[in-house]
Amino acid sequence: MFYKIRTAFDLGIKNIITVLWYKIRIQYSIHPACRLKPKLASGPFFKRSLSSPLEILPLSNWTHSALLFSHIEIPLHSQTPEWTTNLLTGESFTLPLKPWWKISDFDEKVGDIKIIWEMSRMNWVIAFAQRARNGDLNSLINLNKWLEDWLEKNPPYLGPNWKCGQEASIRIINLCCGALILENDGNTTKGLQKLIELHIRRIAATVSYGVAQDNNHGTSEAAALFIGGSWLAAAGSYDGKQFEELGRRLLENRASNLILKDGSFSQYSLNYHRMVLDTFSIVEVWRRKLDVKPLSDAYYESISKATSWLYQMICPKSGYGPNLGANDGSLLLQLTDSSYMDFRPSIQLATALFLNRKAYNDSPSCDHHLSWLGVSLKQSSGDQYKNCDFDSGGYKVIRSYDATVFFRYPRFKFRPSQSDAMHIDLWVNGFNFLSDAGSFSYNSAPDMSSYFSGTESHNTIQFDDRDQMPRLGRFLFGNWLKVTNVSPISVQDDDVCCSASYLDFRGASHSRKINLSGSSLKVIDKVEGFMKKAVLRWRLSDNKWTLKHTEHGVELSNDIGFNMVVSSGISFTRANIVKGWQSLFYMKKELAPILEIEMIDAGTITTNINWSL
Repeated sequence: MFYKIRTAFDLGIKNIITVLWYKIRIQYSIHPACRLKPKLASGPFFKRSLSSPLEILPLSNWTHSALLFSHIEIPLHSQTPEWTTNLLTGESFTLPLKPWWKISDFDEKVGDIKIIWEMSRMNWVIAFAQRARNGDLNSLINLNKWLEDWLEKNPPYLGPNWKCGQEASIRIINLCCGALILENDGNTTKGLQKLIELHIRRIAATVSYGVAQDNNHGTSEAAALFIGGSWLAAAGSYDGKQFEELGRRLLENRASNLILKDGSFSQYSLNYHRMVLDTFSIVEVWRRKLDVKPLSDAYYESISKATSWLYQMICPKSGYGPNLGANDGSLLLQLTDSSYMDFRPSIQLATALFLNRKAYNDSPSCDHHLSWLGVSLKQSSGDQYKNCDFDSGGYKVIRSYDATVFFRYPRFKFRPSQSDAMHIDLWVNGFNFLSDAGSFSYNSAPDMSSYFSGTESHNTIQFDDRDQMPRLGRFLFGNWLKVTNVSPISVQDDDVCCSASYLDFRGASHSRKINLSGSSLKVIDKVEGFMKKAVLRWRLSDNKWTLKHTEHGVELSNDIGFNMVVSSGISFTRANIVKGWQSLFYMKKELAPILEIEMIDAGTITTNINWSL
């Protein structure tokens, strides 16, 4: 009970009261959002662009098929999608549709509601708008047809697609992108104005709940209120100006509160960091387009730091980065066919907007976001990659030649979504040698969310078959770990070192020291205070491995030049390669090899890794 109370204070009493009061009023249908009166909206929504075509290929997605979460292909058969059906299982919400507040987030029959939401995020607006901009008038017809059909099958404030304020916000952002591409942002049709207003009123009614989450819900909803409000205000709506000002205040508040002084974001997640950065980027693009008053200097300073943070996390050759934190497959600004795992287009856009330069000069596809959204910028050089002490968020990035280590330690101002203290990712020449397991799904059958967010899915040590923090709910851990004895990054010649440690709620402690030098990595782990056993895991790249037992431990090697030796003065009770799960894409998992070292005595374990790539 003590740690539940302590967790409540960590979350913030004001936030908890806001959420509880919201849920009580929703449960008894007395929340103001339950009394929203929709106004009818009908097409046409978008008009033909009078601008010249862009010499850029439009999205290939949403032609003959849809690609959900960047890997699940759904045939379209020249028809509009089934908006309230799980297209993987065929299960649908029953008709007539219930009011959104009477629908559960976790319906075992329908499955993961995110599969339904994904079709209604309206990413297809961008694809149709791009083709229409380049002269395909059938795409303009289809764009208006799909919007008409969506409104008919999703009557305002009824059904699953009206349940989440953030989902409504993402639709506004995609409609905004469509308007920018077709240059319909000035003389907006009455139909599109009504559609925006329907969404704005839904978002505004519950925005306090979204803000109380202290995550990307609040940033998305603030952005939608600002964009949608200024859009309506430009069309002469008095209410639009009020929504714009509410969005402005919340954008300032969210940037100030959720972006830490080193640029880290509150959700401790690489993919959610990209999502929030994309959110701020589209706000700025829209603000400039409508010539709306800028936000504060402090706001822009925070986002500039968040931009630099993400830049330092990403491999410039591939655009890939470590799969740190929760990852639900979100890709907000789907303007190109570049890989979902390629973060460079988002970084290029944010760097141009907030740092007034390019991050990448040798990747032409990274400029496509700028072109579609009308952002111009001359060639310039980006930041230099360096060792980074992101201590406010609990990250260290250390580099030596072509190797990079990402070190995650417990510095929690906000609620952690994964039990990943002391995890490390190792990348060599863009190759992810030691990796994180990912997230897979928030609502799978059987439920695997505990596995993917738990300690065993990370390159760290697990004590007594339990997570590092007690689990209080599907998305909530209690008794948040606190780092102790964290050292700054030190550099001497070719050696780059750092370390940190923690003591958990049951008295077990883990201290990890990292030394990266040239083509080798040494990790020294000291463990004590556990009851029965400790298990060290190294989640390996999917290659053929040879395991050999030695006098003091084990030695591994593979066919691409990696060698790993794990040794200790204490005996290992077990040392073998097992199969575990890994997920690079939401709703997709595959088996991956994991080296597990088990011990029953306290002591020190040393892992030496060498490579010759």
